[in-house]
Amino acid sequence: MAMVVFYAVIIVLLVVIFVLLLLYISAKNNPYYVVYDEETKRALTRRVTNLKQELESEISEFDVDEWEKALEETLDEEVKNL
Repeated sequence: MAMVVFYAVIIVLLVVIFVLLLLYISAKNNPYYVVYDEETKRALTRRVTNLKQELESEISEFDVDEWEKALEETLDEEVKNL
């Protein structure tokens, strides 16, 4: 009886090791993260910085009153079309 339990435990351990091995191989082939080299990191940093500066300049130039007027005109036109 003890030998049957021993063999059952061995079989379960082998199955668990096999499943873990498959998970490891799957994770190695399809990583969820990306590693960039230093040049790519610098390029991405420059791009993000440039986009941030462009956005800040557009926000400073944005006129809320003009936008509200255009929105009201559009709403008025939509109401007339109903």
